[in-house]
Amino acid sequence: MTIVRAAISQTTWTGDKASMLDKHEGFARDAAAQGAQVMCFQELFYGPYFGITQDKKYYRFAEPADGPIVQRFAALAKELGMVMVLPIYEEADTGIYYNTSVLVDADGTVLGKYRKNHLPHVEKFWEKFYFRPGNLGYPVFETAVGKVGMYICYDRHFPEGWRELGLNGAHMVFNPNATKPGLSNRLWEIEQPAAAVANGYFVLAPNRVGLEDNEYGEEAVDFYGMSQVVDPRGNYVGELGSGEKEELLVRDLEMDMVRDMRDDWQFYRDRRPDSYTAIPRP
Repeated sequence: MTIVRAAISQTTWTGDKASMLDKHEGFARDAAAQGAQVMCFQELFYGPYFGITQDKKYYRFAEPADGPIVQRFAALAKELGMVMVLPIYEEADTGIYYNTSVLVDADGTVLGKYRKNHLPHVEKFWEKFYFRPGNLGYPVFETAVGKVGMYICYDRHFPEGWRELGLNGAHMVFNPNATKPGLSNRLWEIEQPAAAVANGYFVLAPNRVGLEDNEYGEEAVDFYGMSQVVDPRGNYVGELGSGEKEELLVRDLEMDMVRDMRDDWQFYRDRRPDSYTAIPRP
């Protein structure tokens, strides 16, 4: 049996970028001390979730995908021998920004990135003000812990992308989030397990937690945490994260379950892409 020990973390906005970076380095070091081989942080991990307003000042949180933050955590990944998923605000060029996850291998090599494809633009999720839609497809990367794919928050409502990741070879998919109470509560319970079952892979979904009133006062969003790790049969691996406080979740993934699930349920064999005529149409 092949075991991969994985970690995800959830926290709230401390009030400044430097302390957020230090906090997440601490999470990574704690995870490594517990034997974690791969780690993912929450969406836009080093800042507030600024999508609740439309304010140009938050553009300054963006930096290149090979900028100081990725360089710092790539060096940390190499030091700890840990694969890392780094959800950043990417500046591809002046005024061209993406919601991006950068994947770093355990030797510190930056393997590539995923840019969030589906962008909400509704009350307190004004993401089209901040990001362009992704343009890199749904890449999967071979890492020290196996075949890794990435999805980001609102993406999770779209089953087509989950399936693309499976077809591209993913055995585990990291889905960092900034998700708040409301319409999403029931979806949070079912979407990751449904995606894991339909595609026969592990889904790891960190979410922000807590009230970011130190940034937004009465407008602040109270993120509900409850980060989760789901196996290919749709079961939670361990308990959900806290709904109220920051937490580091370290979980063992029995990777043989990917093959076992796909052998038991031949969803890839039985799919009928020739019959899906409406899906690829705009």
